[in-house]
Amino acid sequence: MTAIAALLLVVLVLLGLPLFVGMLFAAMLGLYATGVDLAAIAIEIFRLANAPVLLAIPLFTFAGYLLSEGATSKRLVRFSQSLLGWLPGGLGIVALITCSFFTALTGATGITIIALGGLLFAALLSECYDKNFSLGLLTISGSLGIHFPPSLPIILYGFVSGVSIEELFLAALVPGVILVAFPCFFSLWEGRRWTLKSRTFSSSELIASLKGAAWELPIPFLIVAAIYTGFSTATETAAMTVCYVLTVKVMIYREIRPVKDMGRIMIESAKMVGSIMIILGAALGFTNFLVDSFIPEKILGFMENLVGNRIAFLLMLNLFLIIVGCLMDIFSAILVIVPLIIPLADRFGVDPLHLAIIFLTNLAIGYNTPPIGLNLFVASSRLERPVVKLYRASLPFLAILLIALILITYVPALTLFLPGLYKN
Repeated sequence: MTAIAALLLVVLVLLGLPLFVGMLFAAMLGLYATGVDLAAIAIEIFRLANAPVLLAIPLFTFAGYLLSEGATSKRLVRFSQSLLGWLPGGLGIVALITCSFFTALTGATGITIIALGGLLFAALLSECYDKNFSLGLLTISGSLGIHFPPSLPIILYGFVSGVSIEELFLAALVPGVILVAFPCFFSLWEGRRWTLKSRTFSSSELIASLKGAAWELPIPFLIVAAIYTGFSTATETAAMTVCYVLTVKVMIYREIRPVKDMGRIMIESAKMVGSIMIILGAALGFTNFLVDSFIPEKILGFMENLVGNRIAFLLMLNLFLIIVGCLMDIFSAILVIVPLIIPLADRFGVDPLHLAIIFLTNLAIGYNTPPIGLNLFVASSRLERPVVKLYRASLPFLAILLIALILITYVPALTLFLPGLYKN
C-alpha cells in the first residue's frame, strides 16, 4: 500500500502538483511507514514559527517589492550608464551591474528580468549590440545578485544550516563580485571586437544621475554597515530597511500612494513570503523523515564508495547542484538538499561557508541552464522570444559562469578570506 501511495504521489507531482504539497505528503507517508508519530511535522512547523531570524525574510521581501515600484530601475540604469557607458561594451556592463544590484534588493531573479528586461533589451539593440548577445546577457543577469546583501537565499541558508548569516554575507561577497565580473569582461571583449560606438563621459550627467539615485544606491551598504558594526541584528536591520524604503518611495520620490498602492504591494509581497513559508514547513517535515530514515548516512556511504577524494567530491557536487538548480527553485532546494549535503561535505573536509557559496553559485547558474532553467522561461515571456532561441543565446554566458564556478569551488580562499578577517 505504501509503495502504491508513493508511486501515485510521484505521478501527481509530475502532473503539476505543487512541490510543497508533494513534500508534505512524502514526509507524512515516510513517517507513517517508519512508525514515527506524524506530530513530528507539527513540531518542526512550530519550531519554524518561533525562529526570530526568519522575520527578516518577510521584511526584506516587502522592502524589495516597494523598490520594484516606480522608477527605481530607470534611475539605477541611468547612474550605471553615466558611470560606465563610455567603455566599449559599457552598456552590457551597465545591464549586468544594474540587474545584480536590483536582484540583491528585491531577492527575486524573475522580478529583475521583468522590471529591467524590456528597458535594457531595447537600449542594447539601439546601441547596435548583437541580438543573441543581448538576449543571453539579460537572461543570466537576473540571477547574479543573490550573493549580495540582503540576499533572501543567504538568510534562509543560514537558518537551515545553522551557519552564521553575518559570516555568509561576507563569504559571498568576493564570489559574487567574480560572478558579475566575468560576464562584464566578456561584454568588454565583445565591445572591442565589434568596435561599438562609446558614449562620451560626462561629469555633469554622472552628478545628475547620482543625485537622482542618491536615496537608493546606499541601501545595500547601509544594511552591511548596520549588521557588521553590531548596530542591529539582521531582523532589526530588515525592519529599518522597510522604514527607510517607505520614507524614500512615499515621501521623497512620491511613487507609492499609501492608500491606493500599499495594500496591493503588501498582498503581492505576502503571497511570495507565504509560498516560501509553506515550502519551508513542508520541507522541514520532509527533512525530518529523511533523517529518521538515515538517508544522509546512506548517501554518504554511497558517495564514499564512488569518490575517494575531495576534488572528485566537489566535481560531483557541482554537477548534481546544477541539475537541482534547473529543476527546483532556490528556496525549495535549500530546504531539501542542504540537510543532505552538509554531512557529506563535512566528511570530505569542505568548510561550511565554502559549501554554502558553492551551493548558491550552482543554483544561480542552474536558473539559466537549459532545458528548464526558470530564468529562460521568464526571459522568453518578457522579451517575447522563443525559449529555444534563449537556449542558444545563453550558452556563451553559461560557459563563462561555469569557469567562475570552477574558480570559486577550487580556490576556497576566495570565500574564506573575508570571514577570516571578521573573526580575527
